[in-house]
Amino acid sequence: MFHVTPDGETTAGEDHRAAFEVGLLVGLLVGEGHFGGDGRQPQVTLRMHTDHERLFRWIEKSFPGGKLYGPYHHGGRSYYQWMARGRFLREKLLPILERHLTAELDEKAFRRFREMKTRYGL
Repeated sequence: MFHVTPDGETTAGEDHRAAFEVGLLVGLLVGEGHFGGDGRQPQVTLRMHTDHERLFRWIEKSFPGGKLYGPYHHGGRSYYQWMARGRFLREKLLPILERHLTAELDEKAFRRFREMKTRYGL
């Protein structure tokens, strides 16, 4: 948690930055993400238009361990796809989502996340 001093400065800038990064990622996954798998292993996927390349590059830098694919161009669409699988999903992303993705935040995303965890024994 950060605090604002009387002159408007934050006393824990790194904590604030980390909270922002986590919040932004969780928000993107709630709104645009897919919680599923390939039948053998779970995966979280974020697919968006190539216009969002800078955002995907930020995700790569801020949350190393996921994998960015693309750009893809087919069916009149152009997009990137970021995927979290394996060790990164289990050890890094899953704890973030378990802490911040709640039914109170978004019931549909929470249900999909819970179904993925159940299906893949997480």
